[in-house]
Amino acid sequence: MLTTFFVWLRMGFEHIADVQGYDHILFVISLIALYTFKDWKRILILLSAFTLGHTVTLALATLRLVQIDAGLIEFLIPLTIFITGAMNVVMPEPRNTEILPPLRWKYTMAFTFGLIHGLGFSNFLRDLLGEEESILLPLFSFNVGLEVGQMVIVSIAMGIGFLVLKYTRLKIRQWSLVLSTAAMGLSAFLMIQRFEGLLRAFAALSV
Repeated sequence: MLTTFFVWLRMGFEHIADVQGYDHILFVISLIALYTFKDWKRILILLSAFTLGHTVTLALATLRLVQIDAGLIEFLIPLTIFITGAMNVVMPEPRNTEILPPLRWKYTMAFTFGLIHGLGFSNFLRDLLGEEESILLPLFSFNVGLEVGQMVIVSIAMGIGFLVLKYTRLKIRQWSLVLSTAAMGLSAFLMIQRFEGLLRAFAALSV
């Protein structure tokens, strides 16, 4: 059982950390782009909301209690990145106080977009499960692996941000704009790539 746990934990970690599947990495970076290490409580809450969201749909979709066309999900994932980056650009959070004011809408957004990403994770996980007699342990272990990978991504991104802000003339607002606009550009490219899949999903719904 312990071996099974670590096997699926590694698969979850490798899936979210895989640079070829960089859409999930882009979303996490966009989500925390406005923050520094001083804002660790806000980061923790946002990541918890995202985690809760993708845990719910990862479980439901993997257990086949929810089924949504993969083409639609693959298009919606970069759309969540684009919207998150755009919100960073047009609605920056004030930093004139040491403690940032609570923005409940952002927690709701992180949770909602987490639901979409969970469906994307489930497509990958179902392909791996094959003939597993029980999927509960693989499902749990895979999700833990996702969380470990997510924390590694956040740590690296925050570390790079710390060095940039310390050794350049950039301020946090300027750095967040760099990250957010880059994420928006890459996500727009992904949406264009996946638009055909979106059309097939809508065509299937109309049949």
